[in-house]
Amino acid sequence: MLVDPNFARSVVLVAEHGEEGAMGLVLNRPTEVVVSDAVPALADLVEEDGAGSVVYEGGPVQPQAVVALAEFDDPADAAVVAFGRIGFLRADASPDDVALGRARVFAGYAGWGPGQLEGELAEEAWILEPAREEDVFGPTPAALWRDVLRRKGGAFAMLAFLPDDPAVN
Repeated sequence: MLVDPNFARSVVLVAEHGEEGAMGLVLNRPTEVVVSDAVPALADLVEEDGAGSVVYEGGPVQPQAVVALAEFDDPADAAVVAFGRIGFLRADASPDDVALGRARVFAGYAGWGPGQLEGELAEEAWILEPAREEDVFGPTPAALWRDVLRRKGGAFAMLAFLPDDPAVN
């Protein structure tokens, strides 16, 4: 239902949602920018090759901001825990000082002001599905939107196979 191209066929992990608004990351928009080139200080956090080695477009808010989402051995080390052991690396943390598993680096984030996300949810502008670790760290982010819709099942599984422009079907 959203017409904003920033969110067309996007999978957004909403990490914080409260009275002051909400914040999340678009998980399925990898760029061609390699983390080691763009943010050398975070290069040791990510895979050398593959889906984890590039910077992702996290959303339209502050696209110059760098956000690292990681799997923490101890979630208490995260700045914010999104779910389970998945959370955000603290801005002042040295990657060498925190025990981490997998990680992804994002440029920018998705943000909503107070009540904005609630309004969009009331309008059924978003399809909701609980997050899984493989959504965050899967090897094929380009397929994530379809994968999540198929997992949700029913009419959503059929939606996964619609072309971008149904008139071209």
